[in-house]
Amino acid sequence: MEHAEEHEACLEQTQRYCVERPIYNQELLQGQLHRRERTRQTLRQKIAHSCRCSSKKAKSHLYSFLPILKWLPRYPVKEYLLGDIISGISTGVMQLPQGLAYALLAAVPPVFGLYSSFYPVFLYTFFGTSKHISIGTFAVISMMVGGVAVRQVPDEMISVGYNSTNITDSLEYYNARDTKRVQVAVTLAFLSGIIQLCLGLLRFGFVAIYLTEPLVRGFTTAAAVHVFTSQLKYLLGIKTNRYSGPLSVVYSIAAVLSKITTTNIAALIVGLTCIVLLLIGKEINLRFKKKLPVPIPMEIIVVIIGTGVSAGMNLSESYRVDVVGNIPQGLRAPAVPEIQLIPAIFVDAVAIAIVGFSMAVSMAKIFALKHGYTIDGNQELIALGICNSVGSFFQSFSVTCSMSRSLVQESTGGKTQIAGALSSIMVLLVIVAIGYLFEPLPQTVLAAIVMVNLKGMFKQFGDVVQFWRTSRIELAIWVVAFVASLFLGLDYGLLTAVAFAVITVIYRTQSPQYRILGQIPDTDIYCDVEEYEEVKEYPGIKIFQANASLYFANSESYTSALKKKTGVDPCAILAARRKAQKRHARERKAANELRKQAVLKLVNSSTNDVEASVKHEIANDELPVNGKFASADASVQDMSPDEHEHFVEPKTNIHSLILDFTPVNFVDSVGAKTLKSIIKEYKEVGVCVCIASCSGPVMNELTRLNFFDNTVTRALLFHSIHDAVLACQVKDKSASQTDFDL
Repeated sequence: MEHAEEHEACLEQTQRYCVERPIYNQELLQGQLHRRERTRQTLRQKIAHSCRCSSKKAKSHLYSFLPILKWLPRYPVKEYLLGDIISGISTGVMQLPQGLAYALLAAVPPVFGLYSSFYPVFLYTFFGTSKHISIGTFAVISMMVGGVAVRQVPDEMISVGYNSTNITDSLEYYNARDTKRVQVAVTLAFLSGIIQLCLGLLRFGFVAIYLTEPLVRGFTTAAAVHVFTSQLKYLLGIKTNRYSGPLSVVYSIAAVLSKITTTNIAALIVGLTCIVLLLIGKEINLRFKKKLPVPIPMEIIVVIIGTGVSAGMNLSESYRVDVVGNIPQGLRAPAVPEIQLIPAIFVDAVAIAIVGFSMAVSMAKIFALKHGYTIDGNQELIALGICNSVGSFFQSFSVTCSMSRSLVQESTGGKTQIAGALSSIMVLLVIVAIGYLFEPLPQTVLAAIVMVNLKGMFKQFGDVVQFWRTSRIELAIWVVAFVASLFLGLDYGLLTAVAFAVITVIYRTQSPQYRILGQIPDTDIYCDVEEYEEVKEYPGIKIFQANASLYFANSESYTSALKKKTGVDPCAILAARRKAQKRHARERKAANELRKQAVLKLVNSSTNDVEASVKHEIANDELPVNGKFASADASVQDMSPDEHEHFVEPKTNIHSLILDFTPVNFVDSVGAKTLKSIIKEYKEVGVCVCIASCSGPVMNELTRLNFFDNTVTRALLFHSIHDAVLACQVKDKSASQTDFDL
């Protein structure tokens, strides 16, 4: 294999190509080509075509909207079923404790985490295009939901009217608070689902590209810090209010520290024991991944052990350890979300919709690339929208893809969406049949599960070192996303990070890299002259390149960089010429005045002709003017305009300037005007400006902007840099021959 690769490399190095063709500018090239005739459709025709229906088109739309109809009839039962069953059971075992734990993050009772682990997961089987991601509760989204729920229903709002210390009144207080928070979470899921559904139907799947990887990683790292601090009170078994909004992390830590003396030792011991067990289990799964047929389900093991210990030792009564509490059996009847809450939570719903989609589609793309299939980003939006909006009628909160569960589902042999459906059925069995068994489960166990699952996110702090070495701009995006999300809250932090990311794009195009190109000898390849020793410039020709488009934000910097890199400033040359012309005019004027004085002296000296001639000779030849003798000024006066231009006025040794437009993607009206002024200014100082490698779309934009006229024609645009160089050389030789003949 290596020998074949070496042989292929040798062949590539020894191969040569030789092409003989005319020098093409755009005017000549367009004259030889014939454009295809395209009949443009009117708006009415486009609408009529899109509304036209056929059986083939209807079938295509149906398969696109319900992907299960396409892959389920072709499902290879013998090959895939066993792997999907094992994967579904493994993922379901993981889904159950995470659903209970992440409900605490969403500020709702744990049973609603089970609802969110069933309805959306089951619906995704029908509408999703990814075969490996696990839809359900996720820490970041749950944290964002909890922040909105606490903001809309703070503890202080419900506590009014419940000042009694009676146990019954306390239960009513908590029930009223939880009911209102569930309404907020359910309405948020409905609204975020509708937003995702609309974006998908309008083919707006591209919005996820604005959430770049550094931004998402910085944002999720900050979210991990939010989640960790929110779980401290459950781990320590202390009672504090939950905070949301700006500086919520600071307030949460301060509240925990202020009540650290009230720590429940029993809850802390149980929580720390669970953390140790979970970390040991994850380490074993990681080290023996290839040897274990399926990962050890430490989370469900910890839940079972914690529930058994709590029930056996009666931790709730004996040690006042907070437990999960009532888990009603069966499914709830569907209910309509509280529509009147929509105006207050709309911005949060947009943020949750975009973050949720970004998480899901990024994981889906990773698995699709690994296993060789494609996903439809717009259909993923539709699927998530249906999962969230329909699930909200059954009291589920917003969901997305879980990274940890998706990795388990893929690594345990999951082949299709059947694995996700089986995991949701396992959760359904718990809800319907055995959910009440988990009522004694301590909340500190759920906090331990949440904290240990943040381990992967906390590892993202290593991104700082990586981005410092590779890209400082991406490092800045990561830091801004982290700091803004940490201190401003996840919603405002996300908006700040997206705005900063857009600003960095503007900065990159506004401050691009500028280069002077030269030729690799005996080739038509042009590279940076400052980077390679072998690259040489053509005498009298400068090739200028900017790795950005030309538009209003960078047009001034483009012009100034062009003057600096080429060493030719038309304005400075013209100013120097005007100054030389004024100096020449003053010298001619002084010489003329001196001649007049000499004539007057000659006329007035009538007494002695010899003496007059001597005076005339002295006045004409030896009287200094401006430090020079009049004889020199006489030569200035006798100098022809051509001689004056060649010997007095400043000139540049550059006769041609080529602008490489290979990196240019678009040109706006300001850029077109700048380009036109560059051509005219350099023409005034005798430098011909050409444009090379201009793409078709940019050419069309220049045409629409009325860039071409009598002075700026398409003959100045060349197909390649080499075409432009050869044309400039021919033109310079022709001009030199004309001057020689004259």
